[in-house]
Amino acid sequence: MRPLKTLVAGGGIGGLAAALCLAKRGHEVTVFEQAREFGEVGAGIQLSPNCTRVLHDLGLEGPLRATAFEPQAIQFRNWRTGRVIGQSALGEEAVRRFGFPYYHMHRADLLRVLVNAAFASPHITLLRDAAVRRFDPRDTQVGLTAVTGDYDGDLLVGADGIHSVVRAGLWGDDRPRFTGCVAWRALVPVERLPPGLIRPMATAWWGPGGHFVHYFVRHGELVNCVGVIEKSGWEVESWTERGDHAEFAADFVGWHDEIRRLIDNVDSHSLFKWALHDREPMPRWGKGRVTLLGDACHPTLPFMAQGAAMAIEDAAVLAGCVAGDQDLPAALQRYERLRRDRTARVQHGSRRNATLFHLAGFKAWLRNRATGRVAGRTTDDLYRYNALEAVRSKTHE
Repeated sequence: MRPLKTLVAGGGIGGLAAALCLAKRGHEVTVFEQAREFGEVGAGIQLSPNCTRVLHDLGLEGPLRATAFEPQAIQFRNWRTGRVIGQSALGEEAVRRFGFPYYHMHRADLLRVLVNAAFASPHITLLRDAAVRRFDPRDTQVGLTAVTGDYDGDLLVGADGIHSVVRAGLWGDDRPRFTGCVAWRALVPVERLPPGLIRPMATAWWGPGGHFVHYFVRHGELVNCVGVIEKSGWEVESWTERGDHAEFAADFVGWHDEIRRLIDNVDSHSLFKWALHDREPMPRWGKGRVTLLGDACHPTLPFMAQGAAMAIEDAAVLAGCVAGDQDLPAALQRYERLRRDRTARVQHGSRRNATLFHLAGFKAWLRNRATGRVAGRTTDDLYRYNALEAVRSKTHE
């Protein structure tokens, strides 16, 4: 099979992962990034074994470990008392059980690893300041118009995020639903905190109407914080909306002192506010030689830490499906079929967690009793998935 000429709209984590997976199989890839530079707004990201498997297969283990933090566990605590509700081991235990590590990273560090690998590939062309305007699906090719000009390719992958131009061109604009939750994202320099205050794990504090997650990034130099609170009156869905520190602090009045210490010491330049919107799983992703990937087709609430992982899995499965198939539209349909149910389950699971994390009273007590048993089953299903083998396995069809 001749190398495919692939056009990828979007130079984020999913788009670059797709480019690297396709290039590894010898395909020619052009990535169109709308921003002037490849970069991510400062925030943390959790990379579970189901996606580090793919990243290691791309030869990225060394660069990832250079800036990643490997947590020893995931811990759930009471919002006010600090009592430990449940805990799941990670670290060496994650490698033993699932074959690959669990990383915490700064998103900018992960993107830098992917960008450097893409620049080093002879099969990948990265275009900056190249927003996609429209595309023209044809029988044997796809035409694309970007700010930088007109291009032709064998297939188009829309990895252009939650406000995808490619998805809108295929299916029209979607109608997201505001969840009633607003997320605060911020970084805290460890040097501002008392020694030993933060444990070497991902900690999730569950409370009535809200929750708070924190973990180390950048080899433990920073603490990434995400505080989610139920509130109304503001519905801006953007990763780049600056937040007000006084409002952030007011939303978590009465929470445990550890949370208050983190909020008090936030780097104000890293504080962002994000209204969380929900979308139903899409019944179809693509048409002909055009398909979608990551948030463009299955945007996921951040309550299972699987948004980036699903996009990275998509990338590996997509590359596997088009590796040896002369019928490209059929190969893209198979990619969608292999991925649609799993990503829909993660979307639904994340939505369910949004409710479970914020319970109060007797319902919270029942949730706490079941936490360890249910969490174990969920992580096994998530982390054992092998995107590199999914194309060869009929069980995923």
